[in-house]
This record gives sequence, C-alpha cells and structure tokens, in this order.
Amino acid sequence: MSTLSYAGSAIDDSGLLSVMETAAIDAGRVIMEIYAGDFDVLLKGDNSPVTQADKAAEAVILAALRGATPNIPVVAEEEISEGRIPGHLGDRFYLVDPLDGTREFIGRNGDFTVNIALIDCGMPVLGVVYAPARRMLFSGGPDGAREAEVDTEGRPGPYCRIAARACPDRMIAVASRSHRTVETDDYLAGFDIAECVSVGSSLKFCLVARGEADIYPRFGRTMEWDTAAGDAVLRAAGGGTWTTEGTPLVYGKRKQPDGCDFANPFFIARGKWSPAQG
Repeated sequence: MSTLSYAGSAIDDSGLLSVMETAAIDAGRVIMEIYAGDFDVLLKGDNSPVTQADKAAEAVILAALRGATPNIPVVAEEEISEGRIPGHLGDRFYLVDPLDGTREFIGRNGDFTVNIALIDCGMPVLGVVYAPARRMLFSGGPDGAREAEVDTEGRPGPYCRIAARACPDRMIAVASRSHRTVETDDYLAGFDIAECVSVGSSLKFCLVARGEADIYPRFGRTMEWDTAAGDAVLRAAGGGTWTTEGTPLVYGKRKQPDGCDFANPFFIARGKWSPAQG
C-alpha cells in the first residue's frame, strides 16, 4: 500500500480513502439540505447550470482535502469555472465534482452524485462516488472496490465488495439520461444489447463496477472531474475506461489542441474486457 507524505507526517491510501469518503458524505448532507427546499439555478459561462448546492458542497470538500493533505493540489469544477486554476499539478492531484448531475438535481430524480478522485501519474488510483439522495457510497482503490449504504447519521456500512463482470454476448448498456447522442446509439447498434438503461451522473460507472451493466459509451463532452471518481471505482472493480482508439483514459490533460484543459475525448467504459475484444 502506498503512503502519501505531507506536512511532516504521512497517510496511507486506506486513510486517505476514508478522508475522501467522509468529505463526500458531508458534502452530500449539505446538498440534501438545499435539495429539500427552494434553490436558484444559474448558468455558467459554458451555459451549464449551477446551484448553491454545487458551491456549498465544493467548499466542504475543499476544506477536508486541503486540511488533510495540503500539499496535494485540487482541481475542482466550480473553482475552475471561476478561473482559479492550479499551476503546476505534479504527479498527484485531486479531481472534484461536488455535484455531478446538476440537471438531475434540478429535476429532483435522485441521479446525482458527489465525485472525488485522486490521480497519480495520469491514472485514477482512488475514487469515491456518493449518491446522497439514494444514500449509496461507492469507493475504489488498490484493495478493490466496495459499496455501502449510508445511514441517516452519515455512517457508512457494512461495506460489500463489488466487481465488474466479464462482458457476456448479450450486454446491458448504460447511457446518459441528459446527454445521450446519435453517436451513442450508432455505437451500441454494433453490439447485441439486451437492454439500455438511462442513468444520470457517475452512477453509470458504478452500475458497470457492480456487475449490473457491461458497457457505457460516451460520445459527448465530459470533463475529467465528471469521470475520474467513477472511473477509479470501475478500475478497482476490474473494469476500465478506454478512448475510442483503445488506449486507457488518462487524466491531467492540459494544453490540448482545442485549448480546453481537462476535457475528455469520447470514451467507452466496460466491465472485464480489453480493447482487443472489439
């Protein structure tokens, strides 16, 4: 198990994953308090919606991560949207989406999550996805992937191991509830798909990670904070995420040809599979 050094002391991956889980649950509590009442919806510069829940949850997460590991930079969606972009990231940094699925939050359908991931040399090595409306927590790291229900006091447990399954001949697909594209449908037409389930946020990765689905294609715009936590859980569960060229999805992409830092290419997330399988 690796150890992270900071401020004269150290924390191992298990301890850091616990910090990330607690931060996600605490952020989820703030989100649900706002969800229960009236809230304003604003538009950011890219015309994506944002609410006070996004910003309040991010503040909770940033305080927790910077308090525990002040030497690890944090790339957080709302800070980035306000122009607060970290300089040199180094090999290890966090990616945070405090409220993934803001449209689902606004629509009050429960399909929204808190996403926190640790990136190491371009790979998502630790990840936490928390769905506060469902009180379901998913996390993954070097010791595998697990899930737990969170009680009304914010305590998770008992934990259950989860694992992606080998892709069967007839697959179950998951696709975006709010961002499904013609390209997605065309891609899935090349497979024997028994069912296609529409789900919001990073829960799509979690369904593949727990063996309830087999493939999640995304032919639409995503940012690294949208995918890193779910991708980490899926990789810990034995699956993975690849570009359409068959290379593993990497993180920390800056100075890209289109000029957009941290933007993802189109990708395919799958259970136990390799690109050589087609």
